[in-house]
Amino acid sequence: MSSERECFVYIVLPGATEFVTAGRFRVTTDRTGVARGSFVYGKSYLARPDAVEFDPIELRLAPRVYETVRLDGFFGAIRDSMPDYWGRRVIEKHAGLTVLEEFDYLLQGPDDRAGALGFGLNVTPPAPRRAFNSTLDLARLQAAADAIMADDADRADEIVAQAGNLVDPGTSMGGARPKAVVQDDGSLWIAKFSAREDRFNYPRVEHGMLRLAAECGLHVSDSRVETVGGKDVLLVRRFDRDHTETGYRRHRMVSALTLLRTGDQPEDRAQWSYLLLADEIRRASSAPEADLRELFGRVCFNAAVSNLDDHPRNHAVLGKDRNWRLSPAYDLTPTPATAEERRDLAMTCGPYGRYANRVNLIAGHGRFLLSEDDAAAIFDRIAATVRERWRPLMRSIAVT
Repeated sequence: MSSERECFVYIVLPGATEFVTAGRFRVTTDRTGVARGSFVYGKSYLARPDAVEFDPIELRLAPRVYETVRLDGFFGAIRDSMPDYWGRRVIEKHAGLTVLEEFDYLLQGPDDRAGALGFGLNVTPPAPRRAFNSTLDLARLQAAADAIMADDADRADEIVAQAGNLVDPGTSMGGARPKAVVQDDGSLWIAKFSAREDRFNYPRVEHGMLRLAAECGLHVSDSRVETVGGKDVLLVRRFDRDHTETGYRRHRMVSALTLLRTGDQPEDRAQWSYLLLADEIRRASSAPEADLRELFGRVCFNAAVSNLDDHPRNHAVLGKDRNWRLSPAYDLTPTPATAEERRDLAMTCGPYGRYANRVNLIAGHGRFLLSEDDAAAIFDRIAATVRERWRPLMRSIAVT
């Protein structure tokens, strides 16, 4: 049996705080189960002098019908606006269902999803959400996250109600760890909660990694730790939002998965490559030399701290105006590992594959528009900073 579902796509344009209708997205599934996605920008949107493209790869600003059969018919920029593992889990619990179609996740995702896009069934876009949870709500949100993570059948009604606490205010963000969005000090922050199965204090360690990366000269997200009910919560300032008197400006954001035209399944991992990502950033960025130097520094940092979860969803480009730039670094956490002879990053980082060592990283210097001497100097500086500073820095923020 074939099926078809469609919706309107809205966007908050650079410098604005209200949605405008930008186009129409449709997914058609034929009788063999093959899904085909199509997207077209609206004529009135294309006629706007301030119209911008959704991404620098697949959906460039043009009067044509875009089609794809990749990713079950979902274009990369649209997929980046959808909830990931945690957000999907919250939506499922709130709906009382375990099986939803991809289009359901798209439409039931929160108003405050990542980036500048919105989706709905009406041609007129909804007004942006004005009210957000605050840091005073962290204890309630932590309790909601705990209930969902517990997944106790005897607490089914409570879990559905708690999921509502996370969905209703637009806090169903992506990623694997429990999280919510809160407003504080004129900014929106992603609150990343502790989980029962954590092997160490993730909030404090990730906060420390972000501070350590900043000491290495890298551009990172602002963060801080709040303690609520005896549990630590990491707050990371959202870099895709800027507060104004009339609301929040929303900035376009697409992940490295979209830049690489790939997915996050095991069969897609052959395309997970910093070298290929460097090629795409060179094409997309308005300042490629600066962004590639920054990206190479992050690869060196990930190798130095054993951040082996550096997959393409943890890298992005940001469109604050008409141009695209590499976003601040985020999701930096070390992975406990026992291998002494070899350690691999999640993405290919040099001509010898994913091998996270000095020789391999420096050997790929040309793809980052760096000389071999420059690449070696960046690696050595970051490795030395990590070696000298990680222990005292961690102790200063009460990591055991």
